[in-house]
Amino acid sequence: MSFLIVLAALAFLMFAAYRGYSVILFAPVAALGAVLLTEPGAVAPVFSGIFMEKMVGFVKLYFPVFMLGAVFGKVIELSGFSESIVNAAIRWIGRARANAVIVAVCALLTYGGVSLFVVVFAVYPFAAELYRQSNIPKRLMPGAIALGAFSFTMDSLPGTPQIQNIIPTTFFKTTSWAAPVLGTIGSLFIVAVGLAYLEWRRRAAMAKGEGYGTSLVNEPERTQSAGADPSLPHPALAILPLLTVGVVNFAFTRLIPAWYGDVYTVAPEILPGVHAPVTATIKTVVAIWAVEVALLLGILLVVATAFRRVAARFADGSKAAVGGALLAAMNTASEYGFGGVIAALPGFIVVGDALKSIPDPLVNAAVSVSSLAGITGSASGGMSIALAAMSDLFIQGARAAHIPLEVLHRVVAMASGGMDTLPHNGAVITLLAVTGLTHRESYREIFAVTIIKTLAVFFVIGVYYATGLV
Repeated sequence: MSFLIVLAALAFLMFAAYRGYSVILFAPVAALGAVLLTEPGAVAPVFSGIFMEKMVGFVKLYFPVFMLGAVFGKVIELSGFSESIVNAAIRWIGRARANAVIVAVCALLTYGGVSLFVVVFAVYPFAAELYRQSNIPKRLMPGAIALGAFSFTMDSLPGTPQIQNIIPTTFFKTTSWAAPVLGTIGSLFIVAVGLAYLEWRRRAAMAKGEGYGTSLVNEPERTQSAGADPSLPHPALAILPLLTVGVVNFAFTRLIPAWYGDVYTVAPEILPGVHAPVTATIKTVVAIWAVEVALLLGILLVVATAFRRVAARFADGSKAAVGGALLAAMNTASEYGFGGVIAALPGFIVVGDALKSIPDPLVNAAVSVSSLAGITGSASGGMSIALAAMSDLFIQGARAAHIPLEVLHRVVAMASGGMDTLPHNGAVITLLAVTGLTHRESYREIFAVTIIKTLAVFFVIGVYYATGLV
């Protein structure tokens, strides 16, 4: 019975997300409903002592990353840098390789720190124009955007500032650059197989005489052809902030421990208003601090180099960005609190015992994280639930098998981006809404990318066992 209660709570949350209800509201309802069925008197103490503690702890650690990432993406958009990068990619790669252009632009923006949701809005007008001019069916476009924005640059490439690559650092005491060789190999697998699939689908559709389409919804205004707008910033200037974020993130990941050591304490003598020492364990926050510094410097660089373009709309744009970041952070934090409550239930012991039956620690972690990401429809949410409940189990298994925690970090991060893009995923729903397409028209290509991402996790595990590469 206790196991059925856990399943019911997960199913209820998945159903609520699929129907479009707020996870912020329904995650505590699902969690406390499970507690009510287990021990009615424990509802209030669990809400205050577990759910809210976990939720607030997540916001405390990660909200600055969500906020700075959203603001950075917004100023990249307002400055015209994203449009410049798209036009340059079209010129250099060529319109005949429309899928490669879209994947390259989305990957560059997301790896540079731009939010996945911002990338969808920024790239869609140019992707639509490119598909229209190439007479490629529009229904194939979401698959290309998903491959570029929701896959390898989200969780596979080492150093990516996306939250899915940052969350494991606080559990495994790693950095965002964990397992660089494996992450790169996994990324190449995703890109190669993904582009091959998209090209096969494009050729098959065009061989049947299917064109861009008619009577389409939410069509963007016609954009100018590549290079026709002389007012756009130079591509070299546009890409500079993205490179800056990557370089600064890499540098500060190494500089922060050198400056602060393993532990840093602020004594009351330094800050008289503090009545007790403030202590920070550097290994748990170095990746977060490095990304925050990198994004902040990226924002300042964009504002400094495109002040006139940005200043006029910065007030409204930054409000929208911060609002979106707050909503995204609270969604994930609610799922994190949900995971903390579920992990405390007797029924979860059954789940843990079942997972322990998977002897390999990397496969265990991959299956656990990918399953929960699929159930919640969120990479960061599913990973947060899994790590809140089972990170100690993963670490013990990895150490017993003499597997570096860097490898565990990369496998867990990639697994979170495996089955997360099921139909109820928020990014998928947003992507289809922005492009004016439906699940029936376009989800097949998105699901194929989902399968490719999931296969990539086990491909990377196989590579590690075969070669020992990290």
